[in-house]
Amino acid sequence: MNKRGMNFWDVLAWIALAIIVIWLILKSFGFINTPLWLEYTPIYAAVYLAGRAIHKIDNVAEDVRDLRKFKNETINQVNNLRLNCVKNHSK
Repeated sequence: MNKRGMNFWDVLAWIALAIIVIWLILKSFGFINTPLWLEYTPIYAAVYLAGRAIHKIDNVAEDVRDLRKFKNETINQVNNLRLNCVKNHSK
């Protein structure tokens, strides 16, 4: 499992989101005049951030599956130990 917390890519994503918000505010007040192709940049960035969020959710789901598998394996090992103890000490 991976450690949780802010890594470089998380920080980069938040900085990109902050830049997009500042750009949108300045654009809405008319301080920034940009060509049409550049106006669509925030949309592309938002799609990227949404994809990144979905990827992180997928990683969390995989970690949960691994934990469930580990839990079942642990339960099986405990049950096997219990059975071995009963077999060995019931003689």
